[in-house]
Amino acid sequence: MNKVKTIAVTGKGGTGKTMIATLLIKMLAERFPKVLAIDADSAMSLPYTLGLPAEKTVSDLRKDVVGPGQLKKEMADRPSHAVMSRLLTHGKGFDLLVMGRPEEPGCFCAVNELLRYGIDSLIDSYDIVVIDGEAGPEQLNRRVLKSIDVLLVVADMSARSLETAAGIIQVARAQDGDIRVKKARLVLNRVRDDRPEQAALEKTGLETAGCIPEDRTLNDYDRAGRSLLELPDDSPVPVAVRRILTNILQEM
Repeated sequence: MNKVKTIAVTGKGGTGKTMIATLLIKMLAERFPKVLAIDADSAMSLPYTLGLPAEKTVSDLRKDVVGPGQLKKEMADRPSHAVMSRLLTHGKGFDLLVMGRPEEPGCFCAVNELLRYGIDSLIDSYDIVVIDGEAGPEQLNRRVLKSIDVLLVVADMSARSLETAAGIIQVARAQDGDIRVKKARLVLNRVRDDRPEQAALEKTGLETAGCIPEDRTLNDYDRAGRSLLELPDDSPVPVAVRRILTNILQEM
């Protein structure tokens, strides 16, 4: 059995990908001593659902490196993971790294390579990493990581979100080795009694990792602005996410 090191969650905006990433982070923190959460979505919703501030981002670091500040010299003189560690926010059993906004127009190729090297070296010191990706194929275009062990593509019952899921997989399969996705699975969210048409499911080209039901408790927490880490373990959504996590860990 191969060890899972990286789990990325993506999907159409509004399908619940950040919620799923949040619960995965909580559950993995119960299993592993060192868990890293990466918010790679420019919307930066993960700090909100985790109940943590996002005062420093990788984008801020990029500006400091490009600008006249002292940080560029620090990046050259100190181990890159030590510099990246300054961006971490510490939660209960996990650390959070926020990528921030995409870079502004211009050539940041050398800086981006330096930052990715720093992220790679940072990841090496963790047992497992969960990435909350962009709401669409941009998750893979930003190339936050060189490889992803498990890519969870979230969709609801709509044909549009399933089409987005299919597009994400097309991007993943067209990376020509830049990003290696070892395993990809579809997660169906807000499932009631209805099911999407089989033809729409088959179009994604993905096996289904599991289904997550509509959960009133989750909706109440979301409206109240409460951290999703506080959701009761026996609520329907955490139960379903835990089952999905168990399945994907056993598959590898």
